[in-house]
Formats: sequence, structure tokens, C-alpha cells
Amino acid sequence: MRGRIPRFKPMINGPTKNPRDMSPLHLQTIWPAELDLGEGPMWHAASGRFYFVDIHGCALHAWSPANDLRQSWKMPERIGWLVARTDGDGFMAGLQSGFARIWLEPELRIEMLGSPHAGQEDVRLNDAKADCYGRIWAGSMNNRDSSRADGQLTRLDPDGSLTVMEQGIHIANGPCISEDGRRMLHTDSALGRVYSYRVSPKGELMDKQQWKRFGGPMGTPDGMTMDADGNVWIAFWGGACIRQFTPDGELLQRIDLPALQITCMAFGGEDLKSLVVTSARNGMTAAQLAQYPGSGSVFLLRPGVKGLLPKTFA
Repeated sequence: MRGRIPRFKPMINGPTKNPRDMSPLHLQTIWPAELDLGEGPMWHAASGRFYFVDIHGCALHAWSPANDLRQSWKMPERIGWLVARTDGDGFMAGLQSGFARIWLEPELRIEMLGSPHAGQEDVRLNDAKADCYGRIWAGSMNNRDSSRADGQLTRLDPDGSLTVMEQGIHIANGPCISEDGRRMLHTDSALGRVYSYRVSPKGELMDKQQWKRFGGPMGTPDGMTMDADGNVWIAFWGGACIRQFTPDGELLQRIDLPALQITCMAFGGEDLKSLVVTSARNGMTAAQLAQYPGSGSVFLLRPGVKGLLPKTFA
């Protein structure tokens, strides 16, 4: 357990059609600037913890808001995300070599389940979410050369079967799935494009469309989540901020953060109104780190909206 870390004052930028009382945000650093590639935040209500990973650091971390307790588990390889199981017996995880079932307590135990990219050592799972049907949607990327379109979007069903739903992705990020499971957003960060899909109850993807395209000074779209109103929150790598959009893609607000490479976010806490945001310091120059000293930190803020309880793997 480490000492408490000072708070920062964020900048909030419009426009917004539906102004909310954003004061105070209570932006707080809950994990210091030591994560090489912080990612995959997830609220786990059963344990009262936020989990997140350091992909290149091969580590899983947890923070308990009730008592400020911080815990860490060293992983045998890169880990991209964690998803809770409906039965409460351990978690599902995305590792460098594929899907795994893991138990953290009383000691770390890992059971590998399968991989959509077996034999491709440079390709790893990168980001994932579960839907209301208990399925996991996971994207992948070439870890050595992200300019290669070796990534895929894979569906892991409750029976353990793997189905590759889309190929030719450079850097798969998101995904972001509606509460009813009928809509999904998914990002190819290398292209700066966020795509929208309709999803059938059987898990078929339909009507793929480009929802938004970003780039330049706005930064690159990375991880995403939805709030209880159906609005979309996106982390911006190189943009030093998160942005909130309507379901149709209209900008509601931007919140600036003291880190350049913002990677993902997740709502949680007892009221689902706390937002944990991860960041990275991977590849940054000394000058960039001097300008954004919080890079590699994990932040907590209260944006004045309620999130959704994360879905579990059935």
C-alpha cells in the first residue's frame, strides 16, 4: 500500500448541448506514473476493486477505492484485459498467447483456453469487452509492427468456441457495446477510425459503418466505454484527453488530463459514477515526459454521469 497521491485540476472543454454540473471533478491520481502501457480498466463490484493492466510490463494491478489498497500480480507474458465470470470463479483474461482463465487468490493460477492467432508469435490480444449474452469480443494486433494489418476481431462464446468475426485490422481497440447488446463500436486506432455495427442475438455483425474518423491534433482514438445515457466516451492517445460523444457522434465535452497518451476508461464504484482512466508512457521522449509528467498514471474522476455495470463472461 502506497501513500496517497496529490490531485490535479482538470480542464473541461465544450461544446455541449446538455450542460451538466461538472464541478468538482475531483481528479485524483490513484496509481503513479510508472505504467509503460496502462490499459484495460474494469470495475469488479464483487470485490470492490478497479482492475487494470500494464501490457508491456506484464502485470495486473488492482485498486480498492474503499481503503486505497493497491495490489499487483506479475504475469508470465503480456496481458491486455480482464473480464469477470458470471459464476464468480476467477476471471477471463487476454494474454499474449491467447484467451485464458485466471484465478488471483489465494495465489495466481492460469489455464490457457485457445488463441485466434495460434502460431503468430508477434500477434497479441489487445482489448476486449463482454456483452449481455455473456460473450467476449476481443481485438488483436501485431505487437512488433502495428503497421501490419494482422489484427482480428474475435468472439469467444460461453461454450468456449472462438469465431473470427473480422480480419485486416491494424490496432484493434474498444470495443464498446450497448446495454442491450444490439450495437457495437470498434476502433482501428492506426487508421483513426471508429466503426459502428449492429449485432444480432446470435452474435452476427451487420451494417458496418464508419462512425467517426479522428487524427492530427485531436489524437488517436483508443479505448472506449458507454455511460448509462448511451453516450460514448473515448480515450485519445496523443491527445491528452478523453471526449464524450452522443450516440450519433456529436461532441459533448472534452476533459484534458496531465498525460499525453490516454488509453482507456471504465465507470465503477458503488454508484457507478467514478471513472478510472489509464495512460501510457511507452515511446515518449524526455521532452514529452517533462510536459506531461502524469503519463503512465491511472486517474480517477467524477464526471457527473453514471456508467454501466460491466458485463461478465457466462
